[in-house]
Amino acid sequence: MRRGIAATALVAALALAATACGGDTKDGGSSGAKADGELSGTVTWWDTSNDAEKASFQKIAEAFTAKHPKVTVKYVNVPYGDAQNKVKNAFSSGSEAPDVIRADVGWVADFASLGYLAEVPADTAKKVEGEFLPQAAASGKYEGKTYAVPQVIDTMGLFYNKKMLADAGVQPPKTLEEVKTAAAAIKAKTGKAGLYLRGDDSYWFLPLIYGEGGDLVDAKTKTVTVDNAAGVKAFKAARDLVTSGAAITNATDGWTNMQTAFKTGEAAMMINGPWAVADAYAGDQFKDKANLGIAAVPAGSVKAGAPQGGHDLAVYAGSKNIAAANAFVDYMTSQEVQVQSAKELSLLPTRIAAYEQPDVKSNEMVTFFKPAVDKAVERAWIPENGSLFEPLKVEYTKAVTGASSPEDAAKAAGAEFRKILKGWK
Repeated sequence: MRRGIAATALVAALALAATACGGDTKDGGSSGAKADGELSGTVTWWDTSNDAEKASFQKIAEAFTAKHPKVTVKYVNVPYGDAQNKVKNAFSSGSEAPDVIRADVGWVADFASLGYLAEVPADTAKKVEGEFLPQAAASGKYEGKTYAVPQVIDTMGLFYNKKMLADAGVQPPKTLEEVKTAAAAIKAKTGKAGLYLRGDDSYWFLPLIYGEGGDLVDAKTKTVTVDNAAGVKAFKAARDLVTSGAAITNATDGWTNMQTAFKTGEAAMMINGPWAVADAYAGDQFKDKANLGIAAVPAGSVKAGAPQGGHDLAVYAGSKNIAAANAFVDYMTSQEVQVQSAKELSLLPTRIAAYEQPDVKSNEMVTFFKPAVDKAVERAWIPENGSLFEPLKVEYTKAVTGASSPEDAAKAAGAEFRKILKGWK
């Protein structure tokens, strides 16, 4: 495996060297640029946005040709759940690989460590340092170099149906204990569930472990912490929400089930992020957008905490159209595009100045999530970040559904983490 990775990195380096020397490309120009500096050729972008977002992003991406008429943008939507492995396979083989990818912030260090990503041009990297939110900029770095430009940033909050809570006479709960109290009142008044807890995706475990004062790992000391006392409490908290009747869950297709339950009023609350706002508005319960409320994630026994998430744009190191690909990334992360995405999709910009624009300042969802992002827990930007979530998902689902005890789930997750993070305590 290491030999294959090294070979791929070498091929990418040779491709970069060839384009730097003015070699021909399949599009008839050097790295997509002719002698006069005009960009040309095709830029293939693999976008991982969801069904409610992809039409908007495709329209924005293809509008790049208005600025560069001789560049064709090939838009490909890749389902998020399949994307990490699909991108790795494409990059490792070099066959049909995209020029630009929309990467989860947790994937950048992994792709960069394998030699798959081109370093961001110096002038762009300087802008990322000075013009973007610092926590967003951090996600695009690996070993002191910048390999990706932040496109959107996010965190999680408590989505709630204002009418259902008002009818039950309860306020948005601030703690997990209050969730149980509110859920009982909602059930008594409406016959519906209080909370839909997504039990098949480990990202939804993070607010629970942060709420108990824990974390998955401590990168500074190279210590696995998912199975310590705080981790066990987090698995217990997840199971308790279900056994107490405060939450309903499903171990399969959790996203669709959660969204459907919330949009139809079968559940009054869910934990989600800005990426879910556009889809929530499409539900019968939120034809009046004012009925959608957002509050901070409920606190555990220690505090309230939600993860910093988001997506970055990165260029494949083996791209035959590096110049056009970099220009496309600059365009897609421009203030103009970020403001448009905030207006149309309620997604949070990564550019600091974008928050002063009227269409951003007037967006209620953005104005809620921005302070939440500023308080969000920054994850460990290590190459193995994305690899930890699959074994965690397995154990989280077992704990939520009762297939495993919280103690056993935590222990098993810790053991799998140490297999991935070789040499860690």
